Amino acid sequence: MIALMYVSGIIFSRVSQDDDHGTTGLFKRPRLTVKYGINCSAIYNLEPVELGKSLIVRKNKSYVGPSDMNIVNGTADCVRFVVSESFDVKQGSEFEREFPLAYSLVVYKNADLVERLLRAIYMPHNVYCIHYDQKSSDDFKSALQGLARCLPNVFISSKLERVQYASISRLKADLNCLYDLLESEVKWKYVINLCGQDFPLRTNAELVIDLKMLKGMNMVETRQPGMKIRRWSFHYVLKNNKSEYYKSPHKTFKKKPPPPHNIEMFVGSAYFTLSREFALFVQWSPLARDFLLWSEDTYSPDEHFWATLVRVPGAPGEVMRSDPNITEQTSKTRLVKWLALEAILYPPCTGKHIRAVCVYGAAELRWLLNYGHWFANKVDSNTDPILIECLEERLLGKWGRSKLH
Repeated sequence: MIALMYVSGIIFSRVSQDDDHGTTGLFKRPRLTVKYGINCSAIYNLEPVELGKSLIVRKNKSYVGPSDMNIVNGTADCVRFVVSESFDVKQGSEFEREFPLAYSLVVYKNADLVERLLRAIYMPHNVYCIHYDQKSSDDFKSALQGLARCLPNVFISSKLERVQYASISRLKADLNCLYDLLESEVKWKYVINLCGQDFPLRTNAELVIDLKMLKGMNMVETRQPGMKIRRWSFHYVLKNNKSEYYKSPHKTFKKKPPPPHNIEMFVGSAYFTLSREFALFVQWSPLARDFLLWSEDTYSPDEHFWATLVRVPGAPGEVMRSDPNITEQTSKTRLVKWLALEAILYPPCTGKHIRAVCVYGAAELRWLLNYGHWFANKVDSNTDPILIECLEERLLGKWGRSKLH
């Protein structure tokens, strides 16, 4: 079967390994749009028949992707892996190569989904740092080490954390990758952090166009703290008196001093798009260093660290303290659909909810592509594999340049 490849704005054809069941590539990942005859442009246009087909796929739990060990075995032969998964055909235009990007991927499970994310954002002139959790399975770690071994611009973070929910370890995981990326020979312009259930909604070229328009500004959610002030009013600890880990930081009755350097606090998201100049400020500024140290015993410091530092007077790409809140709707980095805001800010979830966050369904394809954000969270091939396949097709230009309204 002939597969289309989108390179530098041109669609090329290449023989893939699709068989009668729609499997493709070294890992025999099923292509359910092929197997069930699903047209992604019809899904985009919300045609009932095609949406019905996608629901049947979900109901039958038809997606069985490669295991972590499958990817370990697949990356044992790097030449075959790179060709089979089409990493070798991605080149990018001169316009893109003049504006390289960096990515920090903090992940902990499902190498299948991580490989698909990496392939979707991959360009040979960009650079990618992967941080896996020290608690991850050995097979998962080996799979990601295989990806890094086969792709010269992908590497594993030089320092790995045992990531605990809402603790400083989550922030440090991104910082470890950020510092490694700053040491890279690739002089990237912006860095974006992602998790394993994110997926791009724009091609690399489209993303570069948007990032150039920022003119050195950062794309970070930053708003007044409100009730979240309690997250740093008291010390939080991760271990009890027997040195056993809590599931998340535990509040004590010991009050914390105010933040150093008279820093005014803001809150936002753990996810960011940062300029190289701001990243260097985070790495070398005594103020940023002191603020990080002060944040170590707070609750979910990744949700105030970036939001606060971008408001510091004189920081590269500074957001003025007096400027209005930059909400998650305003910040384009990551599109999350919260259960509490459905039918208020956006339509209901068509996939399923996990901890009050929507895992998107195929019926949200049009909404995702038209909302204006760069990455979607959350996606999961076990929840709705058709959505991911359609996003992959759109990124490859298989169903044309959609008119995004």
